[in-house]
Amino acid sequence: MADQNISIVTRTGDEGRTRLFSGEEVDKDHPRTCAYGDLDELVSLLGLAAAMVRNDSVQARLRSLQRQLFVAGTELATSPAHQEKLADRIDASQVARLDNACAELEAAITMPNGFILPGGTAAAAQIDHARTVARRLERRVVGLMRDQEVSNQHLIVWLNRLSDLLWLLAREEEGDQVRLKDGAT
Repeated sequence: MADQNISIVTRTGDEGRTRLFSGEEVDKDHPRTCAYGDLDELVSLLGLAAAMVRNDSVQARLRSLQRQLFVAGTELATSPAHQEKLADRIDASQVARLDNACAELEAAITMPNGFILPGGTAAAAQIDHARTVARRLERRVVGLMRDQEVSNQHLIVWLNRLSDLLWLLAREEEGDQVRLKDGAT
């Protein structure tokens, strides 16, 4: 049973401000909060997709990506002056894992011969939707890097690979139900 003394309603955001993981108060529409809001949306979309997929391998990868996104989210919710507080950050080894996963999938699936229309299956369409949110998140992080709000170059590379992996996972989930823009399957 849930603890009756804990409430999700804190009222601390009623003035349009929020606190970062590192403790600073910022406006709710600050570029940093918008970025980790996109990340939260992405985690939710991956959860929806994982609940729908029929391929156990795809589901396991989606669940793993959700957990990894929490590392990225904590990093995005921490100001540059407090990065030393982070227990974990996106690094070269995590980028390498995504590179390896992309290479495995490229070797395992039949690559479509043209542009894809998302929707070969409902689950694959959800993964494609998540991919578009990952791209939006990547664009936001590029802006944060330009404004020197984020300094970890591995994070932007990891986000770029993440959207590539999501595209491949959608194709793996669709199998032979891939729909091409020219009407072929």
